[in-house]
Amino acid sequence: MTQGQSCREAFVEASSFLEKCGVYEPHNNARLLLEHVLGVYGAQYYMMQPEPFPSELRSRWEDAVTRKAAGEPAQYIIGSQEFYGLPFEVTPAVLIPRPETELLVEAVLREAGRVFASGGAVHAVDIGTGSGAIAVTMATLRPQWQVGAGDISAAALQVAARNAAANGVQIDFREGDLLAPFAGARVDILVSNPPYIPAADIAGLQPEVRDHEPRTALDGGPDGLAPYRVMLEQLTLLPAPPQIVAFELGQGQARDIAALLESAGHWPEIIIVPDLAGIERHVLGVRTSEQVT
Repeated sequence: MTQGQSCREAFVEASSFLEKCGVYEPHNNARLLLEHVLGVYGAQYYMMQPEPFPSELRSRWEDAVTRKAAGEPAQYIIGSQEFYGLPFEVTPAVLIPRPETELLVEAVLREAGRVFASGGAVHAVDIGTGSGAIAVTMATLRPQWQVGAGDISAAALQVAARNAAANGVQIDFREGDLLAPFAGARVDILVSNPPYIPAADIAGLQPEVRDHEPRTALDGGPDGLAPYRVMLEQLTLLPAPPQIVAFELGQGQARDIAALLESAGHWPEIIIVPDLAGIERHVLGVRTSEQVT
């Protein structure tokens, strides 16, 4: 970065540098970092473009661009990611929330409105909560629900707890392997975006994901389906099977997950939800109060 650059020139230089380094979406990443360093967004960001780049922010800007060029996700550099219109802190201890997971939340809310239309207490749990994005969003949008969240990572739960506090919701956080922490607890809705990448495929992931996001949030075992099988086996730990089970999964896994839910025999309705790219991304098992297990 040269002395006397405008903010616009700093952006162009960084975009070109990131592109030469092979960074995916270099222009978008440069903008995210510049907004963060300048502390301006939207119209303010554009108004700042012709202004001289603040000299006191130069080292911070160069550090952010250097980290991005080395492959670190912009969300970790910035320390936050929006999900469902809510702010979430993210650190290398948690998976970065993805937009497609918002569709999982929408599907859960839609089916819950049908299954629990008569009202009453609803107990929902988010398994493998990570940043707490799913749990916090459910608790925010359905404040009458009792929401719990579990994760095997104590560090992830600390991040999730801070996100719950920042968004003003109360969540029952528990540490442990999948459903085990909720043994004996009532669970009406089970939501999970567990690790689903086949272990052999992790080496081929984008470097941003492979080298920086937590492996425990990625590795789904030999075929990517291990966490789903374990959760379905762990249903015996609960007083009764949930009336709604909602899973996020990887490309090409929907039919296998649907077959696992069908074999369990607890949910007469199996629903497959595609993401915005048309990929079958979520599978739900649903049982209304009128349907017999």
